[in-house]
Amino acid sequence: MESIVVSPNTRGAGKGRPLTPRQKAKVIAEARQLIKEEDVSRYLTDYDVYLLRQGKFFKMYDKLGSHIVEQHGVLGVLFAVWAPNADSVSVIGDFNGWQHNATPLKARWDGSGIWEGFVPNIGHGMAYKYSIVTRHGNRLEKADPMGRHSEVPPKSASIVWDINYGWNDADWMSRRRERNALDKPMSVYEVHLGSWMRSPDQDNRALTYIELAEKLVEYVKKMGYTHVELMPVMAHPFQGSWGYQTVGYFAPASFFGSPQDLKHLVDKMHQNDIGVILDWVPSHFPNDGHGLWQFDGTALYEHEDMRKGFHPDWKSSIFNYGRVEVKSFLIASALFWLEQYHADGLRVDGVASMLYLDYSRKEGEWIPNCFGGRENLEAIDFIKTLNETVYGAHPDIQMIAEESTAWTKVSRPTWDGGLGFGLKWNMGWMHDTLVYFTKDPIYRKYHHNQLTFGLLYAFTENFMLSLSHDEVVHGKGSLLRKMPGDDWQKFANLRLLFGYMFGMPGKKLHFMGGEFGQWDEWDYQKSLDWHLLQWAPHQGAQKWMQDLNRVYRSESALYEDDCTYHGFEWIDCGDWEGSVLTFIRHGKHPDNMILVCCNFTPVVREGYKVGVPYAGRWRELLNSDAKEYGGSGQGNAGQAWTADEPANARQHSLSLTLPPMGVIFMKWER
Repeated sequence: MESIVVSPNTRGAGKGRPLTPRQKAKVIAEARQLIKEEDVSRYLTDYDVYLLRQGKFFKMYDKLGSHIVEQHGVLGVLFAVWAPNADSVSVIGDFNGWQHNATPLKARWDGSGIWEGFVPNIGHGMAYKYSIVTRHGNRLEKADPMGRHSEVPPKSASIVWDINYGWNDADWMSRRRERNALDKPMSVYEVHLGSWMRSPDQDNRALTYIELAEKLVEYVKKMGYTHVELMPVMAHPFQGSWGYQTVGYFAPASFFGSPQDLKHLVDKMHQNDIGVILDWVPSHFPNDGHGLWQFDGTALYEHEDMRKGFHPDWKSSIFNYGRVEVKSFLIASALFWLEQYHADGLRVDGVASMLYLDYSRKEGEWIPNCFGGRENLEAIDFIKTLNETVYGAHPDIQMIAEESTAWTKVSRPTWDGGLGFGLKWNMGWMHDTLVYFTKDPIYRKYHHNQLTFGLLYAFTENFMLSLSHDEVVHGKGSLLRKMPGDDWQKFANLRLLFGYMFGMPGKKLHFMGGEFGQWDEWDYQKSLDWHLLQWAPHQGAQKWMQDLNRVYRSESALYEDDCTYHGFEWIDCGDWEGSVLTFIRHGKHPDNMILVCCNFTPVVREGYKVGVPYAGRWRELLNSDAKEYGGSGQGNAGQAWTADEPANARQHSLSLTLPPMGVIFMKWER
């Protein structure tokens, strides 16, 4: 199908002869009638093809894929797909009995590699695929890379779908920039939708988007989280991949409902002042026959050379970031979820695997870059362009990198030599902290530096402290089961871990189930063990997390200066013998401060001197050893007063009771 182009300087006049005013008026009238008869906004133009060739076709989802349009008074579907090396392309589906060659598409005249065509008298809800004949004569049946909806696996066809939705989150969207700012609280609840909660009376089925819009939203609001992070909701063929083997970069997982159902879930979150971050996977894609792999019989989206195009860890294909059309495809996908689904941010999976050509490869299994180095220059350029484009269009969202190496300036702007992300997961903090907490308290003094080392680099990036799903699978044990000691000590350690985490600088994320002390590892095939909440220790752990979120959100000293050294001050990081850490979190106002004291042993520390910068009353905001959380009730009766006795190089000091395996938060009040 030819693109619709109207040029007032040529149409209707002799060759090279300009139009008269009367001719121009006639052309404009004809164009308006054409727009009325045909939805030209869905048709590719020469400028669109130009953008595709420049790697800047970031709204390609408006033109490629399947779109319901009216042409000459007839409703139908306009199809367009990029398959430059195909010998022929046709559409097969319910409407033609899945007969090959019954509904051929036409290759555009401009050499763009796009095939397009209008099929009348079909529409919303129709299942379809592209039947592609390769240059070697092989026939492939492929789902639409730009499809908006898909069949429930193991079926794999795309579905024509109008994803229009009437949003009710205008208030949230108008204030989103403030909610996502680095000087605002961010406590993120990471959720796998298929296993957060299941329906026990209906064969253990997963809840739908609609059901989650009630139950999950209610729970997250009750617990006081600021955001949820949804493990990939993009269409994927195998539930066991947890969504990280993405097939549909523009289609939500149909396991849980329709595109509108997912929008309803996001809408409900926003109406309850909860932000939504989506996991997004531009690092690799699976080799399923109906997917992107060998899409037109050639390595179209991936590298042809296995040393660059195959991921040894995940047994999947790696995108060819140097190909401009692929670059446009991925950036368009990111924008699509932000614009069409009102996502408040994207957590970008596997960034480290994108940055290094030798990632998880042995010598001889990778190809150096043009300078002989191991850096993937094409991927780096893609990441920078991605972040510049996304933040340029939506400065009120956050791009979050899962990056596990010492790559510098991941969360610094590109003009400063950075990759341009807003936040980076602090994998070093996570590893050191969990290793420390698994130690028997009697040995912790020999590992004290694992808690203090992270502050040497804590402000080199905008960090998010994460205790994610990756830490509670594959034999690692749940957070609760990692803890040493008897059951009482395990729960005390868990509360201490979360309290220590909320005291440290950095935004917070932890995985579902940890907040109430899930005993078992996470299993994507079953619900969290909600029945545990009938017992007091689990109730106490949940109440502790609820109160941590409440105090965290209400006390700006705990989040205002997360990303600079101005917001943190050690009181004493050297008491390794006692396994005690004391520090102050500062707000932007000099009088706004909170003292955090952590005792990592089961020994009660009575009369423990802590130097503080100001004299007066310090109120105990939180105590993880309070009886309501399942603790022993050791503490400071809600407050402590300073004495004019120097300690820790400060003129004033507090004499505190540090609870066993506990953390206390004290706020200075005049």
